Amino acid sequence: MPPPSSAPGPSSEQGPSPAAAIEPRLARIAAAFAGGRPVRAVSPLGNGNINLTYLVEGDGLEPFVLQRLNTKVFPQPKLVMANLLAISHHVAGRLRQEGRRPGARRWELPRVLPAASGEPWLEEGDDLWRAISHVGHTTSLEALRTPAQAREVGYGLGRFHELLHDLPPERLADTLEGFHITPGYLAHYHAICGAADGRELAGRDGEREAWAHRFVAEREGWAGVLEAAKAAGELPPRPIHGDPKVNNVLLDATSGEAVALVDLDTVKPGLVHYDIGDALRSGCNPLGEDTTELEAVRFDLDLCGALLEGYGAVAHGFLSPADHHYLFDAIRLLSFELGLRFFTDHLAGDVYFHTRRPGHNLDRALVQFHLTRSVEAQETEIRGLLTQLREGR
Repeated sequence: MPPPSSAPGPSSEQGPSPAAAIEPRLARIAAAFAGGRPVRAVSPLGNGNINLTYLVEGDGLEPFVLQRLNTKVFPQPKLVMANLLAISHHVAGRLRQEGRRPGARRWELPRVLPAASGEPWLEEGDDLWRAISHVGHTTSLEALRTPAQAREVGYGLGRFHELLHDLPPERLADTLEGFHITPGYLAHYHAICGAADGRELAGRDGEREAWAHRFVAEREGWAGVLEAAKAAGELPPRPIHGDPKVNNVLLDATSGEAVALVDLDTVKPGLVHYDIGDALRSGCNPLGEDTTELEAVRFDLDLCGALLEGYGAVAHGFLSPADHHYLFDAIRLLSFELGLRFFTDHLAGDVYFHTRRPGHNLDRALVQFHLTRSVEAQETEIRGLLTQLREGR
């Protein structure tokens, strides 16, 4: 499963490399999706560390995104592609039904472009390459600074959910089994702790680890709340994005309005609560995931309110009373869950998440745990914002 904040969506603000710099293999692969038109440039796009991503441009050629799927993260890449085709077909149908109403906002979903063979991908050895349409004249944000930005990110997620909420989830494969299943992460945490029994906790990291262990122990009995509600039939599975961080929402470069939600490889059946909670977790922490100012970490209520307002403006109609009932749990849970994942990886020796220094995953875990604590301390205020969402205000 991909780590959070792993790969921003494509942005048209990046220019192409000179044509002379095209590596021959890339030129050949890009040409397979170019429909016979000459390829002038194949330039790196974004700074993600999951898939290799390029922007392809040429004379008379509509720019498109070329990607090599990471088959270590996605061992069944054809199922990922099947999901992408399913949601593309469904959304295209919904948009045709809506028509082009006067004053309607722009919205795009990246389309899969066929290779010369007619297949929606190109296989080369163990590699699977695909091409998708490029959402032009857009930019993305690494962090939310204003309520207006938060409102647009909320709208982007709400628009995505609203367009897909009536797609039967059984039409999508679960390409990331266990992703966002907090009881599974807890079981892994306990397995790692059991393997580390007897290891001494010494010094600063020892004190911080002990604090983190206590934090988890105080909350683990509650952490299965969403999965229990799903098992009881209260919360239905729906198509979800899976990784709706701030920079996966593309904004029109002129108006600043949300026009697309990209990086769709994580789409799968799940609970919309995971998407809503994750968007708020990533968007409402002004200091970001890598701050070391733990006591200054806070969940920003202004950004939360604006994001929920943008979400509700388009997605309010399909949320049930049970959906609303569990939204606070989702907001609290997603920061706890990510903190648990970071902490477990720290205890396991940093085997999953990329780190830049010793103790990096522990630092990240503590940030998420302090964010969880901030959510808990502001429960009354957050529930007030959720009441406004429920009432359509």
